[in-house]
Amino acid sequence: MAVIREKDARELRKHLEALLTSPVTLDLYTRPSSGLWVPGWESCETCDDARRLLEELAGLSDRITLRVHDVAEAVPASGGTDGGAVPTIVVSGAARGTVRFLGLPAGLEFGTLLRTLVDVAAGSTSLAAETKETLRGLTRDVHIRVFVTPTCPFCPRVAQIAHQMAIESPRVTADVIEAQEFPELSDRYQVRGVPKTVLNDAVEFVGAQPEASFLAHVMRAAA
Repeated sequence: MAVIREKDARELRKHLEALLTSPVTLDLYTRPSSGLWVPGWESCETCDDARRLLEELAGLSDRITLRVHDVAEAVPASGGTDGGAVPTIVVSGAARGTVRFLGLPAGLEFGTLLRTLVDVAAGSTSLAAETKETLRGLTRDVHIRVFVTPTCPFCPRVAQIAHQMAIESPRVTADVIEAQEFPELSDRYQVRGVPKTVLNDAVEFVGAQPEASFLAHVMRAAA
């Protein structure tokens, strides 16, 4: 059974044809499901779903390349997983920094994935000129983690800004993390509500904030 309905697939094909201006690559880091129990491994309940979703999405545009990496067989390449978390999706193309999804981009976060694909293909974003200039002046790396859930109406905007900052700056790594799929990460960062954003493990805020406020947090984390 298809993950993307036929009617939606037709519309997505048109959307991608119109807006993807150059090639993008999706690197999926996964651990396929197995009937075998392996000591030290945690099961990945959404890895197979993530693979099916991305296979169908990549099939809608010849500008999307999907590469699947089994973390049990190879050490993830640079820009791969965050601490071995699977499934992890790395979106690359014209992005200057590292753009990742941790978990299955379902529900409202599927829209975030589509917007990220378009921005990564273009290598530019709708961030304000002042924001882009400030990001170009970063002298320290900033790791942004945005915790989301598929039904949160405020999460996509925060996730989009984080990814846009990574697209604009080689100093930025932006992870959008499905909080319910990674309870250990959520506990570590004391996620009690979403969206929650953590920068360099030192600066954090909860809820959606304007772009200028988000940028101020980034600069605090980089100070």
